[in-house]
Amino acid sequence: MHSKSLLLLVFVVIATASCVPISKITYLQESGTSKNDSLIEVRRVQSPYRLQINDVLSIQIKSDKDVDAELISSFTISNNNNQNNNQSNIAQQPGSLYFNGYTVDIHGDIRVPELGKIKAIGMTVEELQDYITKELTEKYFKPEAKIFVTVKLDGLRYTMVGEVTSPGQKRIFREQISIVEAIADGGGVPITGDLTDVKIVRQYPEGVRTHTVDLTRLDVVNSPYYFLRPNDMIVVNPLPQKSIGTGTTGLSTFTTILSVFTATVGTVLLINSLSN
Repeated sequence: MHSKSLLLLVFVVIATASCVPISKITYLQESGTSKNDSLIEVRRVQSPYRLQINDVLSIQIKSDKDVDAELISSFTISNNNNQNNNQSNIAQQPGSLYFNGYTVDIHGDIRVPELGKIKAIGMTVEELQDYITKELTEKYFKPEAKIFVTVKLDGLRYTMVGEVTSPGQKRIFREQISIVEAIADGGGVPITGDLTDVKIVRQYPEGVRTHTVDLTRLDVVNSPYYFLRPNDMIVVNPLPQKSIGTGTTGLSTFTTILSVFTATVGTVLLINSLSN
């Protein structure tokens, strides 16, 4: 009788600890007070990103008049195979801007033709764009040139590690992306990943900070960390079920319990037969 009670207890413990709750693996769940068609205002406005060391930039200068063509061409990334390639085609070539773009060096500077070193670290791309426009207009271009300066980052880079389908560094050519979109673009999170405890490791001028978001809650869209920033790292922790080694689905849980139950029964029978 004691053996049967022990086996039943083992069965119940494994059954309750094994299965992964649906609430742990479902994205953006509504709370009990929210309505199905309720409008959620997403806070897309964030503090502007300020350039950091090793950021790679694309700088383009255009004019609506055919003036100062030689000076303008000095800012255009060249390609030995096709001199007529435009910036969008070049940007699609992996690593092209790393070799031909403008990299913020360890001193926080970029080297720009004619202007020399510019202290870019800590600037936003808009501030750097305005600064270059002002310097070139005052020193080199005629007022009628009406130049247009465009400064862009070499895509939005982020890294995914932990319990994710496709870990590693990712890059997308968009101005803004949410953490849910970023994870989906990286292959998603398997059933063993804990969506309630996703960490974002973010770089700031003063150092690195870690923030936690719960992707199972719908109101995460209002989090200041819902939208990624360049060089963010997404860390997804595994659920306890993975470290325990039990099943994560109903079928795998049943198989695990059956195996444990069979082994336990066999052990009890063997002990009984030896004692007799």
